[in-house]
Amino acid sequence: MHQNTYQSDSSRIAEPPARFLAKCRFLGPGFILSASIVGSGELIMTTLLGARAGFITLWVILVSCLVKVTVQLEFGKHAIYSGETTFDAFNKLPGPKFGRANWSIWLWLLLMTLKFLQVGGIVGGVAMITKMVFPVFSVETWALILAPTVSLLVFRAYYTPIEKLSIIMIGLFTLLTITSVVMLQKTPYAFSWGDIGSGLTFQLPSAALAVAVGAFGITGVGGDEIMMYNYWLLEKGYAAKTGPYEKSEVWLKRAKGWIRIMYLDALLALAAYTAVTAAFYILGAAVLHPQGLIPNDKEIIEVLSRMYTETLGVGAKDVFLIGAFVVLFSTLLSALAGWTRLFGDAFAQITRADFHNEKTRLKMVGIIAWVAPLSWALLFLYFKSPGLMVMLGGIATSVILLIVVFAAIHFRVKRLPPELKPSRFYDLALWTSILSIIAVGIYGFSKL
Repeated sequence: MHQNTYQSDSSRIAEPPARFLAKCRFLGPGFILSASIVGSGELIMTTLLGARAGFITLWVILVSCLVKVTVQLEFGKHAIYSGETTFDAFNKLPGPKFGRANWSIWLWLLLMTLKFLQVGGIVGGVAMITKMVFPVFSVETWALILAPTVSLLVFRAYYTPIEKLSIIMIGLFTLLTITSVVMLQKTPYAFSWGDIGSGLTFQLPSAALAVAVGAFGITGVGGDEIMMYNYWLLEKGYAAKTGPYEKSEVWLKRAKGWIRIMYLDALLALAAYTAVTAAFYILGAAVLHPQGLIPNDKEIIEVLSRMYTETLGVGAKDVFLIGAFVVLFSTLLSALAGWTRLFGDAFAQITRADFHNEKTRLKMVGIIAWVAPLSWALLFLYFKSPGLMVMLGGIATSVILLIVVFAAIHFRVKRLPPELKPSRFYDLALWTSILSIIAVGIYGFSKL
């Protein structure tokens, strides 16, 4: 029987495993985020930045991946010890409320209008790929077919199938991309350690600034993905197994154990998506930049496929199309799964609905699962500019990330139980992340 992991009671409490292999059974939430991350960010924005700037902005991509993870950990930690959903927590942030909801929830809803454009661009990319493989229908028709297909997969879907599909999809395309980078060294587009070093000098050409800001927002864990992480941790059972907060040594030991497993989950996912992100960037910088090939809206998939045909041969184009379909479709799948939770939770805070109630939550998730993809498809049909749509969504994600940073500061300073106070090294990493995110956000928007 399915358990409602959004509600804690003593029957679900369990001690965290001590052995590494046993801990691995509880990994997964971070890899669902990876399926969302390795899509619009890596396949489109990362390679677009590499194609425009060459190796010189490699540091932007690496910093983008590395700098946000401690903020993600702070969100995850809060979910485990409090059992709160993201917007449960946001509704307790300092500042005014409008109606029943905190200002942060309303601002998030406003910014998500641009995120609809971003995911609409991904729908367009998947439709373009499908049209190239199966030209029987137009791109527009494929977009309208794909939207309800994603809805059907997510409608009433529980955590486990989403986790398994995400891991399978991300693994397949990761292998193809890393193989392409290795094979690159046997072509005229081989790169040197000097090229890599030039990308670590922290230069940011003004011509690449807009793309860099968008890439920073999307690559690595974006603001919305950090917000989604709490739901996957709750549905995996981390909070339910920890049990409601109590001042006891038994609870403290149990909470720290599950938090350590969450750290392992997040850090392994970080290693995976950072490696893939760097691989995408190198392909764009090494293959597309020297040829002056900048992916545009009408030929974006065709140009991106050159990264693979130039390294693996002409026959790799079909493999690329299959892989690109998998990675972009996985983004739609995991994004929709996360959006159904986020929007359902947000609407519950605005109204009097109880998101923690299984029946209410599934009803809200089901409605959003059908409405959101149709909206994405219609936006693509109207704008027909996947690259621009994804970039605008990336900028919105950067702003959402600032709200997330504000929440993380509140969690750490005001909400964290004294017993869970982290090490000085963790705090140093957290504050470095926070200040870096704020600095990049201010710098980027001051130049736009």
